[in-house]
Amino acid sequence: MQVTVRLFALARERIGRPELTLELAEPATVGGLKQALSSRFPELAPLMDHLMFAVATEYADDDHPIHSGDEVAAFPPVSGGAR
Repeated sequence: MQVTVRLFALARERIGRPELTLELAEPATVGGLKQALSSRFPELAPLMDHLMFAVATEYADDDHPIHSGDEVAAFPPVSGGAR
C-alpha cells in the first residue's frame, strides 16, 4: 500500500523535499513506517527516536495502524508557549 509522509524541520532538510511516498506491506504501523524510513533513508535513522508522528492529523505511537492512502506527518517535538 502507498503512504504519503510529510516531512518537517530537520527531516525535511536531510531528505531535501517536503514529502515522499512509501510502499508498505499490510498491515502497517507507525513503527513499521519508521523502520522503512530508516532503511530507505539512512540519513533519517538518527532522528527516529526524536521525531513525532501523526496519522491523519492525530498523534500516533509505534503500534498505531496506517491504512492505504493515509497521510503521515513526521516532525520534531515542539516546545515553547505564550509569552
